[in-house]
Amino acid sequence: MNILVLNCGSSSVKFQIIATDLDRIAQNTDERLARGAVERVGGEAIIMLHAEGGAAQRSTAPLRDTRAAVDLIIRWACSESSGIADVRSVADIHAVGHRVVHGGERFTHSVLISDEVLSGIEDCIDLAPLHNPANIKGIVAAREVFGAWLPQAAVFDTAFHQTLPEQVYLYALPYQLYRRHRIRRYGFHGTSHRYVAYRYRQLRGITREETNVITLHLGNGCSAAAIRAGNSVDTSMGLTPLEGLVMGTRSGDIDPAIVDFIAAKEGLSAQEVESLLNKQSGLLGISGLTNDMRDLLDEARDNNDRRARLAIEIFCYRARKYIGSYLAAMGGADAVIFTGGIGENSAEVRARVCEGLEWMGLELDAGRNTAHAGGREGVISRDGARLAAYVIPTDEELLIARDTVRCVRGVTQRY
Repeated sequence: MNILVLNCGSSSVKFQIIATDLDRIAQNTDERLARGAVERVGGEAIIMLHAEGGAAQRSTAPLRDTRAAVDLIIRWACSESSGIADVRSVADIHAVGHRVVHGGERFTHSVLISDEVLSGIEDCIDLAPLHNPANIKGIVAAREVFGAWLPQAAVFDTAFHQTLPEQVYLYALPYQLYRRHRIRRYGFHGTSHRYVAYRYRQLRGITREETNVITLHLGNGCSAAAIRAGNSVDTSMGLTPLEGLVMGTRSGDIDPAIVDFIAAKEGLSAQEVESLLNKQSGLLGISGLTNDMRDLLDEARDNNDRRARLAIEIFCYRARKYIGSYLAAMGGADAVIFTGGIGENSAEVRARVCEGLEWMGLELDAGRNTAHAGGREGVISRDGARLAAYVIPTDEELLIARDTVRCVRGVTQRY
């Protein structure tokens, strides 16, 4: 089956086309046929299209909405100029898989999209007002482009974390607020955490029940997860993606009273403070320079910039603190796994995160850690370390494609 994977934002459409089926999943022989992105949808869009084995094609075009972007992607994929031998017409796309950010408590697994499911995703808009509407636009656009007959599946960022126990996902608020409004920790990046835990057990040749790891997804958005016996038992993001680790532009954990304090001192509304915490904080807010960890490392190294150094130190300290807390909550683990843009590519950040944890058995091998820059998969801890460390590049699109196949084929999914 050729699966179109869509990740739709408010003004962007990222996609991949992946050839997979149940046999390929079992044999790990899925094939990526194409990938790309359309940015600045709603105006003069920036378009990047890339068939595997060919050169990337870059262009611009006026695209008014998500449907126009999806239509452009499909027309390109079906054209001879794309170079995708297995896609020659719309009929060669057999299903569409969508990344959907929030599934609330209702969606604990990936599901085929029906009118009822679409309504359920709409019901979660209050929980993800910036993301779910864009995801819904992608679903509707695909229906309009392909027709209602083509199967579509929704794969939820929150689903993997639905195994959190009650004492973990509840906040210490009046319980009726949870009952009325479902205010609780949901967690995000679930597809990424799930993929790297799956890949870890493949590398180790162990069962799901033997998988006890801490996963760190470090990128512009960052989150940690404690995975025991293959299940997510704790995670750093909460009701929204703002809670937890320091991120590119998000503050992560703060004293809630800071919101009112900033509002009063700066003359801002609660919504404006929330925007500040989401878009002007984190690495960007501390450094005053950038949210890009690569640039901050360069500034600290080349210019000894104090605030760049401070931003890096706070980022790494927060991640290190979460490792310690999750080891305590889990009663120990077998490995710490780094993934995401920073986690996969920055040996320096990985070393700083693990610094001082030798006493608990987490000892990096400096040579291995350096060699695994650039997203190379493998072990970066010393031989015999009680707590191993791995770099495992995430592949959320592959997991979305696989889940789409499972949904279409009616195969029961085990997260």
